[in-house]
Amino acid sequence: MAGETLHTPATLRARSEGIAAGLPGLLMSAERLAATILLGEHGRKRAGPGDAFWQFRSAQPGDARRAIDWRQSARGDAHYVRETEWQAAQTLMLWVDDAASMSFAAAGRPSKLRRAQTLALALAVLAVKAGERTGLAALPEPPRGGRAQLIRMADALMEGGEVPDYGAPRPRVMPMGSRAVFLSDFLGPPEPVAEALTAAADRGVRGVLVQILDPEEEAFPYDGRTVFESMSGAVRFETLKAGRLREDYLDRLATRRAALRDLCARTGWRFHLHHTDASAEAALLSLYTVLERGR
Repeated sequence: MAGETLHTPATLRARSEGIAAGLPGLLMSAERLAATILLGEHGRKRAGPGDAFWQFRSAQPGDARRAIDWRQSARGDAHYVRETEWQAAQTLMLWVDDAASMSFAAAGRPSKLRRAQTLALALAVLAVKAGERTGLAALPEPPRGGRAQLIRMADALMEGGEVPDYGAPRPRVMPMGSRAVFLSDFLGPPEPVAEALTAAADRGVRGVLVQILDPEEEAFPYDGRTVFESMSGAVRFETLKAGRLREDYLDRLATRRAALRDLCARTGWRFHLHHTDASAEAALLSLYTVLERGR
């Protein structure tokens, strides 16, 4: 798997400028993808008492004045809104892995990162159209609704900068009782993923892990003399007999996937595998259906 050159200030600036130029395209692609899904009562078909008190949250722009709990707000300098169980269920949090490994793409296919960004933002579009709040779990800003939030999220997803070879979810905002979708190749250390899902489960958060891979990463079509290099260029390995590595590689990939499935089963999450040569529409519909059913 060929890698990229090492990052320098000049290449980082060029990358950032290119990413900024692609912002409108990402949002348009996400909205076009979301339009293929028949909008229903997304996330609202949940059993149980919907009017029971769930939590206080900080008031956000757009909240009605009547929604503010003045008694709770009087205890400090901030304004708070009293949420019910039904309202708490109307929040969708997203994490998109932007590590260097996600930039891998075989010829003629989108990168794993681009597919993850498009799917995540399409889910956000659907949530906003259903009157829900949405946000990026890795950022400190609280989830919000409205088109302005979609633009903020698209901008954040397209930000450039130095990144590690592999990403790890470290959510900063995960409202209790919300739903979440994490999109990554999940090829890095598994411990942070387990920690994030365990912490989410403790807060009543349920969601979906979406492992996104290029088909070439599944097939390992290499033989003979091959140079493997990480996408950041930091790691390089050369072998004369790449074919002999295939069985060990595929075994490790299968073991990692089994561990992810087991983790999801233990924390009440769902696991979804997506390849970049597959239909983005089908993947979005599958994710939408799982979230709608509240599983």
